[in-house]
Amino acid sequence: MDEGFVEGKPRLWLRLDGGVLFVASVILFAVTHQHWWIYPALLFVPDIFMIGYVRNTAIGAFLYNAGHSYFLPSLLVLLGWHHPLTLAIGLIWLGHVGWDRLFGYGLKYDSSFKHTHLGSLFKEKPKRN
Repeated sequence: MDEGFVEGKPRLWLRLDGGVLFVASVILFAVTHQHWWIYPALLFVPDIFMIGYVRNTAIGAFLYNAGHSYFLPSLLVLLGWHHPLTLAIGLIWLGHVGWDRLFGYGLKYDSSFKHTHLGSLFKEKPKRN
């Protein structure tokens, strides 16, 4: 087992949690009565938080994790509860986090973009002799 990685069934459960969050965000988006084109148009906007990796991995991991944890989008949902567009944006952001978790993109460690709590993003290819 690699230190810092979730493996086995707990990893599967975390990925399934992400899928449920993504589906729930799509369903709840419907109650905002916003145009459906907004959801796919904004789904990958939270990836802008990767910009910190231009500077270094520690800043990159901090910004990425800030934008890919539940805290900020949940806060936006709570603050936007009576403002349909704000609520919709928060739900889309939560959907993005769920999407990432579903596909194995976890929270980052300072050591490398590839080093996440859900495991290594890119397995090393076997060396050819």
